[in-house]
Amino acid sequence: MALCRQTTIQSNLHLRARVIDAVRAFFVRDDFLEVETPIRIPAPAPEAHIDAQESGDWFLHTSPELCMKRLLAAGYQRIFQICRCFRKDERGGRHLPEMTLLEWYATGWDYSDLMRQCEALIGFVLARLDRGSRLVFRGRAVDLSSPWERLTVDAAFRRFGGMTARQALERDCFDEIMGIDIEPQLGLERPVFLYDYPAACGALARRKPEDPSVAERFELYIAGLELCNAFSELTDATEQRERFAAENRARERLGRRAYPPAEPFLRDLACMPPAAGNALGLDRLVMLLADASSIDEVVAYTPEEL
Repeated sequence: MALCRQTTIQSNLHLRARVIDAVRAFFVRDDFLEVETPIRIPAPAPEAHIDAQESGDWFLHTSPELCMKRLLAAGYQRIFQICRCFRKDERGGRHLPEMTLLEWYATGWDYSDLMRQCEALIGFVLARLDRGSRLVFRGRAVDLSSPWERLTVDAAFRRFGGMTARQALERDCFDEIMGIDIEPQLGLERPVFLYDYPAACGALARRKPEDPSVAERFELYIAGLELCNAFSELTDATEQRERFAAENRARERLGRRAYPPAEPFLRDLACMPPAAGNALGLDRLVMLLADASSIDEVVAYTPEEL
């Protein structure tokens, strides 16, 4: 009988269980309520480059974001969720069409609060695993001790892309430069928060009051690997409706399906207090801690094995 892949990754699956246990303990310690929201929903948040998987006339969620924000509007102040999410046709060494996402929200916070919490979360997980503040990923040593670097998107484009972020958007090469020239350079020696994205790149994020051309959004990179996407939340229902419409128009220009309006979410958004939220890919976090060459090495089954 051929040796199955699952036999060779037992240590990684044990590590995965310990990481998830540590994440849950961190949020329980900080008085966050663990919630469960529906996976199957009538309308996902439209984003130009993310396709939802159809489930009958509804969709499997790409993120629990809309339902979790409705809980904030209902009066919940600190919530987190560990759940399966689905993104159609995403497959590669760092991507799966079905992934495990950690998502959390806190009212009264902004994206700077989440940066500090991200550092605390990773530090807590490392301590629970009896790890130090240094890890090796793909032969590169990364120092995880605080404070972590903070780099604006525009500064990253100037440093690594040879142009400003605005110029990249105008030339329609923002995503290409980000993926090819910038991301592989981020967090190689220390983790880096890439923050203040152009407003056009933050469909659900609040604009920065002192500079409305950018959104209060960040992504965390460690050893060139993107781990999370976070932002201060947009709570203006009228502006959010307009942004959803713009994203749907962008989808149609790309030959993709426009999604129906998420009316219950837009209705409840008017009651939502100021808040910030973060989505962190747990598969990628385990991949980083296991020094895995592919995301396949940290999941029990890949789509191809089914």
